[in-house]
Amino acid sequence: MLERVRVMRLWTWIVVAAAMSALTGCSGFFVPPDTGGNGSGGGTTGNRAYVANSDTKTPANSTIAGFTVGTGTLTAVPSSPLTLGYPPTAMVTTPTNSFLYVAGPGAIYVYTINADGSLTGSSGGAAVAIVDVIALDVSPDGNWLFGLDSATTVVDQFQINKSTGSLSSVAATAYTVSNAVVVPKAIRVAPNGTLVFAALGTGGDVVFTFNTTSGALASSQTLAPPTATTSDNALAIDSTTSFVYIARSGTSGGTAVYGIGAAGALNSVAGSPFAAGNGPASVVLDSTGKFVYVANSTDGTISGYTIGTGASLTALAGSPYASGKQVSSIGTDQSGKYILAASIGGSPDLSMYSFDAATVGKLNLATSTATGTGTSNAVALALTH
Repeated sequence: MLERVRVMRLWTWIVVAAAMSALTGCSGFFVPPDTGGNGSGGGTTGNRAYVANSDTKTPANSTIAGFTVGTGTLTAVPSSPLTLGYPPTAMVTTPTNSFLYVAGPGAIYVYTINADGSLTGSSGGAAVAIVDVIALDVSPDGNWLFGLDSATTVVDQFQINKSTGSLSSVAATAYTVSNAVVVPKAIRVAPNGTLVFAALGTGGDVVFTFNTTSGALASSQTLAPPTATTSDNALAIDSTTSFVYIARSGTSGGTAVYGIGAAGALNSVAGSPFAAGNGPASVVLDSTGKFVYVANSTDGTISGYTIGTGASLTALAGSPYASGKQVSSIGTDQSGKYILAASIGGSPDLSMYSFDAATVGKLNLATSTATGTGTSNAVALALTH
């Protein structure tokens, strides 16, 4: 029965992917969901980067490529790439770097991260949850997994067994957006664990309050998009849960910044949104919290900013920086010395940038690598922390 469900989900994914491909010519307005994951902690101590490759020719041959991040180097981990048997859509590591969760059509799977960075399928390789999600994130305490549902207007919530990685379904928390078309894109748990943010494309954003002890999740605030042709695609939250940074495409696009108030109320900072390239698709803060970087999918570039007083942004020297085609997933490595970016269109699939020694915050390409075959797209990036 599970296999039949998976086959049906796979054909649905293929049809949807084809339909979305027909829409991507709209001046960078339609961009892929942000699927980058942000873990923290240290069960496995190695500095690793994992890239999900969705094979467009034969989806069942999709893979995860794993790399050890060295001093300006990316070295494949043992047994990489790992064949999945389904096309991945999102990934996230747990705070202890013990498990990697991967979302595919109709299911979530879990893989053990071994000491050498290799991956082992847990639970006999079976799905640990039957649900359609487009994005994943884990709470800072490692107890809860959240998935932004791709089929309905709910957030799917699971309790994590920290020993085995298995999931127990807790709730599907509904949200309501008025007078807008919801296109689920990204989900992020605030560093303080008390708020959960979801980017809904043309639907704007929704904020949930979260009780880390009881697991209670409740819709609290909504943020309407500036126009019907604006899409909020990705989120990053500073370490003090004071500001949220949004990668926004379409009309009024750029990097939008909001102060976070009581119960997650959002207030735009002066000057927001700040100019970016075409098709902002992913956003990340560096490890110091002084700089923010946005992947521009349509341009194949990365915009970089200095964060000033009141979270005002100023473009960094040399920004935007060249990246791969349709760069759409970006993150910081465990050491805080590098920014990594995965590109759906390749050329290259995975880029790694160091920080310039003379110009603070400026990015320099340190190395790059292919992550899959010619028919594979690097659709998601997850890093150990």
